[in-house]
Amino acid sequence: MATILLCSMSTGSTKHSNIILIVLFLDQVRVIAVVLRKETVAYHCLLCCQDQLHISDGVSSVYAHHFDFPYGTADIMCPIPSGCETVTIKTCDCLNISVVLFCGLLNQNKEFVEVKNQKVKSDSFPYNFTVCLSTMFDFTNVLQLVQSLEMLQLLGVNRVVVYKTSCSPETQRILDYYTHKGLVEVIPWSLSKFINVSRGWLPSHGPGDIHYLGQIPALNDCLYRYMYQSKYVALHDIDELILPQSCIMVQYKYFIYCWLELLPQLEKKYGADQCYMFENNVFPITVTLPPPTSQTLPLQNHHWQNVSGVNILAHLYHEPIIPETHYSNFKIIVNPRAVFRATVHGLLKSVKGCAWVDRNIARMYHTRDPRQPKLTPNQLIYDGRLLSYSTHLIPAVNTVLRENGLLPEDSIQ
Repeated sequence: MATILLCSMSTGSTKHSNIILIVLFLDQVRVIAVVLRKETVAYHCLLCCQDQLHISDGVSSVYAHHFDFPYGTADIMCPIPSGCETVTIKTCDCLNISVVLFCGLLNQNKEFVEVKNQKVKSDSFPYNFTVCLSTMFDFTNVLQLVQSLEMLQLLGVNRVVVYKTSCSPETQRILDYYTHKGLVEVIPWSLSKFINVSRGWLPSHGPGDIHYLGQIPALNDCLYRYMYQSKYVALHDIDELILPQSCIMVQYKYFIYCWLELLPQLEKKYGADQCYMFENNVFPITVTLPPPTSQTLPLQNHHWQNVSGVNILAHLYHEPIIPETHYSNFKIIVNPRAVFRATVHGLLKSVKGCAWVDRNIARMYHTRDPRQPKLTPNQLIYDGRLLSYSTHLIPAVNTVLRENGLLPEDSIQ
């Protein structure tokens, strides 16, 4: 799980709960933390290296994207002593907790935590593609979850990381199923135990101390967690799919591996080590229209209607792209080793920046509530790209639902 620990700071006679440590990684020692932005604190780091203790000053830098909430994500950088190859760290204040930053006297009850990413790699990663899905809470959209996870596998994704706060029992059953299969890693996301998290992206959209259940620290935790485990990392939500428009779809066993074909194409066109930004196309779930007469919907299992959630194959019309939303709500695929800081849409700090991907090469399919609710059905635009995956997708979804008791045993494949 993510290391989330409350760290109280003592300033004079007043004690404040103002920093939450998420995880520690090695470049310097980078502590991804959640801090109270209005306070200025002198941090110190206690590092254990080769059986010796070293104290260094920690330098805090708050991420620019905090959306005006009191708390924001920060990197606290601890310099590594010369000749120190393998370190653990105790960043502390004055309390007996596992990982602390201290601003006064050092508590002697020390429990050191291993620093991650101590071995730098540039090739031979366990995974080609990892997708980071952040801050799942009160989640009940089982059908779309299964459809999306099966679609991601068809695209070539090897690992999906879910930062979970809460979900329905049926959702948990699905997560357990994919965890057992080796596709999903569930990170228990317990930030709400320490501060009042908002369920909105602005304070006006939901009360709380930090943006959207701590989405930004979760995304950055995932980015660093898989920095040397995955060749590429995609940051998007479970209701979003990045689909190439010209995949040859050469099937290998169960998978089609379109992303394996896409990324070399993007690197050649836009340059390697870029972040690739994909245009957001909203397919409103409030509208269900048949395809044009030249298209035929594939046969789907009628029992799907008894499963909680959205059927993405029923929503094939997207809202028109308008100037006000053209460059908003995009999502990205990155080489994680070329990134320092991520945000909800794009990056805050990276080696080479980001490039917009031509929508005729690939774009994002976002099946959700409408962004332009006043549109009439005849103003929506048909896009049947998802149907090209349906031959493989439908039986795969049926199998998962049936094996988890969500479809009758005698239902069609």
